[in-house]
Amino acid sequence: MIEIVPDSLPAWLAASTTPFGLVLFAEFGDKSQIVCMTLAARHRHWPVLAGTVAAFMLLNTLAVAFGAGLAHWVPERLLAAIVAALFATYGILMLTNADEDAADVATQRSNHGIFLTAFLMILVAEMGDKTQIAVAGMATSLPVVPVWIGATLALTATSALGVLAGRKLLRRIPSRRVHQVGGVLFLALAAFALTRVFD
Repeated sequence: MIEIVPDSLPAWLAASTTPFGLVLFAEFGDKSQIVCMTLAARHRHWPVLAGTVAAFMLLNTLAVAFGAGLAHWVPERLLAAIVAALFATYGILMLTNADEDAADVATQRSNHGIFLTAFLMILVAEMGDKTQIAVAGMATSLPVVPVWIGATLALTATSALGVLAGRKLLRRIPSRRVHQVGGVLFLALAAFALTRVFD
């Protein structure tokens, strides 16, 4: 029977630090961090971070609730195609709007719109990802609640670092160049997702 919560503080710590360390290490430089960095370089950072964290909270909830079978909900090729289309669309939009001033772009999008963009991108891109499968696997052998907490804290930390990097990038590099680089990055992520479609 799967344990929901441990009965002692040492057990809580052990069950939460294991997923925290594993997920933190696995997500450094991963596509989710690149998405955070690119969105934060173009939009206000708080809605980006909030949307990302909300998506990870949902993904981790699904992972610990349904275990490793989660990855089989949606066929991998269909999911990869959706990810490729989403990233390609955003990449093209960034490249075509590269001449717009970053401040003007930020005011055109509401906090709700930025939140939703970040939420959907992370949700679709990370569904069935290696990290989510690892969280699901840990939830079958460790207490569920500390696993969820540890994994969510780790993903929040890596997302916050990505957002911070995006904001610093915007301060050091002209906004036009940031948009161009961001567009290319999203197109590269789309191309990578397409390789999974035709695997």
